[in-house]
Amino acid sequence: MANRRLLVTEIEAAVKLHDSIRKRLDHMSSGNPELLFALRRRIIVKLTHDERGTPAHRNKIKRLKRAAQNGMCPICSKQLPEKYAELDRFGASAGYTVENTRLVHHRAMSEKCQIQT
Repeated sequence: MANRRLLVTEIEAAVKLHDSIRKRLDHMSSGNPELLFALRRRIIVKLTHDERGTPAHRNKIKRLKRAAQNGMCPICSKQLPEKYAELDRFGASAGYTVENTRLVHHRAMSEKCQIQT
């Protein structure tokens, strides 16, 4: 499923929002580069969690998926490794949920991406 693309007017609104956030961060940091860095980093982490969930949330889904898939990769039908298996979302905007993901090999994802492009 292709990701939704923004309309020109939506891009313009997003640029304005970004500019506003940058100005507020600059004001909040009062010229302190360390504080500005910390504020930016905090915002990045929180926005990432809004989109992807927390690492603990994704790890819980990985455990559930591993059990549901009997430890097998649905792409290559081989045993999943104990570490570095990845959650593959069917629809990016639907997020990392049990219903919207499958657990796959990193290698299988790379090969899948190469085949589809």
